[in-house]
Amino acid sequence: PPCPGAASAFRRWEQLRRRAATPWARGLLAVAAGLGLLYAVLRVPVRLRDGLAAVTVFLSTLTPKFYFALTVTSSFISGLIFVFEWWHFRKYGTSFIEQVSVSHLRPLIGGAENNSPALAAFSAGENETSRQNMPECKVWRNPLNLFRGAEYSRYMWVTGKEPLTYYDMNLSAQDHQTFFTCDTDALRPSDTVMQKAWRERNPQARIKAAYQALELNNDCATAYVLLAEEEATTIVDAEKYFKQALKAGEMIYRKSQNCHSQSPQHEAQLRRDTNVLVYVKRRLAMCARKLGRIREAVKMMRDLMKEFPLLSMLNIHENLLEALLELQAYADVQAVLAKYDDISLPKSAAICYTAALLKARAVSERFSPETASKRGLSTAEINAVEAIHRAVEFNPHVPKYLLEMKSLVLPPEHILKRGDSEAVAYAFFHLQHWKRIEGALNLLHCTWEGTFRMIPYPLEKGHLFYPYPSCTETADRELLPTFHEVSVYPQKELPFFIHFTAGLCSFSAMLALLTHQFPELMVIFVKA
Repeated sequence: PPCPGAASAFRRWEQLRRRAATPWARGLLAVAAGLGLLYAVLRVPVRLRDGLAAVTVFLSTLTPKFYFALTVTSSFISGLIFVFEWWHFRKYGTSFIEQVSVSHLRPLIGGAENNSPALAAFSAGENETSRQNMPECKVWRNPLNLFRGAEYSRYMWVTGKEPLTYYDMNLSAQDHQTFFTCDTDALRPSDTVMQKAWRERNPQARIKAAYQALELNNDCATAYVLLAEEEATTIVDAEKYFKQALKAGEMIYRKSQNCHSQSPQHEAQLRRDTNVLVYVKRRLAMCARKLGRIREAVKMMRDLMKEFPLLSMLNIHENLLEALLELQAYADVQAVLAKYDDISLPKSAAICYTAALLKARAVSERFSPETASKRGLSTAEINAVEAIHRAVEFNPHVPKYLLEMKSLVLPPEHILKRGDSEAVAYAFFHLQHWKRIEGALNLLHCTWEGTFRMIPYPLEKGHLFYPYPSCTETADRELLPTFHEVSVYPQKELPFFIHFTAGLCSFSAMLALLTHQFPELMVIFVKA
């Protein structure tokens, strides 16, 4: 219930408001306003003259050295602010001054209180609806991820740079715990040790735990997997460990198949053993691909996809596509695309750009921009250009890497579809296939930018796909190393405060230079 004091204050306010609405009260207010205005007209010029006289006396006592020091200091401070603003924008994609103003100054000014509860509820509901309509920025396991010991670690030893971020490695640790552990691990001492090993942050502690698990059980498949991924320093050594893991994994998998229907715990154990077996066979196929036994790798991948057709979410077909492109078996590549480039299946840069590469292959050797501008595009050329536009709309970051306009880094262990991380992973493995087809990169160079004319507002409306997600930049900065310049789409305009501080710094520097060159003239100008 309202308190009595508030009710009485409200009644007094209503009485004053009614009295102020009477004609005589309005007349008194008009007379008071007129007197105040007359006082201001008569008094303000006098004060202004006094103030200007004081300023003139102060300025007349200043020397040229003071003006020079003032302009140099102003230029230096504004230059520091400009450099910091530029660095903050390049690293985080926002203006520091604007961010501080929005997050700290607006609540002090009272911007938060001006919104009514109904308006706030409406805006919250609208934001929630827009979040539901926008595709989620989901991070996926990179189908072609490298080996930590044999590839990532070797890169770090040579360059001294860490190729993987903590966020990326943390996601991998979560994947390993999901794939390689289950509720029945407590029944087997070796699996209990490995369950702890996957949670360790220190690589040496993980390797030590894997050896402890092998001492308890020489047929612990997950221990061999960890050693192959992290201890092996060459692909040959990793393949040896994976072959031992395959032998142990197949034996455990057969045992799980025989008793999986006995209880839910046995079903969970079968799923875990299936994950281990599929992972080991896939990595063995990747080892064969890296060691040049490409036909053997293709056979292993095809057999794996036939044996476990329900595990299509692991994207083994992307490994198969890359191996077939290396064999230049373009008919087989087209057959794989016919199965997986379906409207009901999730897309990827590998699917879209491989489809564009095959269509470009049919016309790229004879394609010439001058000839095409005179006679027009043929049907095959139109199909190739449309396929390139489709691929660029799905991931607009890839062409800069294929055309070597941006430098590549080692791909992360996880990628964000349609993001810069996926573009790095695709170009790292597929750039050689584009270079092998004569004229393919030339056709891409001539046509890829035309995609942006079809989708001038990519964050609001797409052409063949959903609108481009706005969260890719943040996720890519978490997945890619700090020494890599993350590609941003659509390109952000420079914030106002960067232009302002740059202009202020330039103007102050110019004044400092003029004051240093013409001190007497600048003093006269300031006094005037």
